[in-house]
Amino acid sequence: MGELAVGTMVRISLHGRRVGGWVVGTADEPETDRPLQPVAKVRGLGPPSEVVDLASWASWRWAGPRVSFLRTASPFNAVRGLPPRSHDENTAAGASDVMRTGVVRVPPAWDPFPLVRDVAAHPDALVLVPSIEQAAALASRLRSEGRPVALLPRDWARAAAGGGTTIGARAAAWAPVGRPGAVLVLDEHDEGYQEERAPTWNARDVAVERARRASAPWLLVSPCPSLEALSLGPLHTVGRAEERAGWPPVEVVDRRKEAPGLGLYSERLVRVLREGGRVVCVLNRKGRARLLACAACGELARCERCDASVEQTGESILRCGRCGAERPTICLACGATRLKVLRVGVTRAREDLERLARRPVAEVTGDAPPDDTSLSAPVVVGTEAVLHRVASADVVAFLDFDQELLALRYRAAEEALALLARAARLVGGRDGGGRLLVQTRLPHHEALDAAVHADPSRLALVESARRVALRFPPEAALAVVSGEAAAEFATAVGGGDVDVLGPAAGDRWLLRAPDHQALCDRLAAVPRPAGRLRVEVDPLRA
Repeated sequence: MGELAVGTMVRISLHGRRVGGWVVGTADEPETDRPLQPVAKVRGLGPPSEVVDLASWASWRWAGPRVSFLRTASPFNAVRGLPPRSHDENTAAGASDVMRTGVVRVPPAWDPFPLVRDVAAHPDALVLVPSIEQAAALASRLRSEGRPVALLPRDWARAAAGGGTTIGARAAAWAPVGRPGAVLVLDEHDEGYQEERAPTWNARDVAVERARRASAPWLLVSPCPSLEALSLGPLHTVGRAEERAGWPPVEVVDRRKEAPGLGLYSERLVRVLREGGRVVCVLNRKGRARLLACAACGELARCERCDASVEQTGESILRCGRCGAERPTICLACGATRLKVLRVGVTRAREDLERLARRPVAEVTGDAPPDDTSLSAPVVVGTEAVLHRVASADVVAFLDFDQELLALRYRAAEEALALLARAARLVGGRDGGGRLLVQTRLPHHEALDAAVHADPSRLALVESARRVALRFPPEAALAVVSGEAAAEFATAVGGGDVDVLGPAAGDRWLLRAPDHQALCDRLAAVPRPAGRLRVEVDPLRA
């Protein structure tokens, strides 16, 4: 392998055992007078020096250990050498002028491949997509045109050799490309780009930082750009006619004046189900029933262990989603055995829809992989996972969209519009004959208004003003700390530019600062106390 370099993966002897690590710096002379132990083993190539430096920045930015990022940036298997650098005859000599830097808003039905092809004209281009399946599809299309492509994580060595286009999902933000020639992030709004485990880094932000360090052009592409993305660079849009054509018709069913007793199923929905065609129904509640009350005394069905609401998973079983405790269908207050459903789940909805549609109805959730029968059924109901499993539909119906609009998260409106954009891809553009059907008691909500008019800026303007008033990102920087040591740590971090709010749910504290510089500097300066502590910078669920 040659001499050790920054990024090389090694093993060293530490207190009688061998541990793995990375070379993060080299020097001609040691910085200590103590005798140094030799490297026990060279494991193989690791991330280039530029990525090692980036890991140090990410450690500060998301208040986590540098080793977490170095591990993500390293190959799964030992790499002892690299293949020859790829050569792309289609790479343009003046490719740096092909792209503009900023945020690009496109309609949901738009095909991203022409833009991917333009980005691939830059040597060592980096393309991120939300899923590995999408990455594989784009890589295949590029290869069919004779372009050299490295698909991560499988082609780590090819990406490190350079010369082609590197494509991958979230972890590809740490691709072993020293200085990317251009960076493209498709569907930047997608939550899949953010790591849910601490440190909660976001691939979009890592990719933009890499482009800035390499002085390379970057583009964030989305049908509904997040406010965080819009704060990073200028917005570029297609023409209004093209954008409108790329959104399907959105039919809003106002349920405020409907007769009582219809539950989730409006008269308009029933007519659509019986018209024929492929219908996909979305209900983001798993199980048979998610909120129940005693039919005799009216008491809500709760868990006897942690007091959370319980769901009905079978005909006679109640299960707590928080702690997992199970019990028979019995009211703890009066002992009655008959419960009434206040909020149905997907399983119960499938039974109801089958009776109403008079057609077979299949159920799809993210817990279990669907079989071929469920994906080919004329009517499918499921959580939002169904929008990723089904390839196309004539109608996508949201049974309870108010659950999305009123979710207890500051990004609820943005996420609701993103859900509509995802559904729009199943039915196609305005001329495709498909449509979205949205049942709601908030028919004039900004997210629905944006989808109806195929103009996401209608939501962005209102949401931006709301975030400013409430001091939510990108107007401010947030972090959530939790665990047994959270109270001590939050108290130490608070003060000056950092506000401390809480506690909520027992041990969760919210830290808020004017920007990430103030917040992350303070998090880095305060020593971690003993005890369990979790720090989430830019939390998704705040």
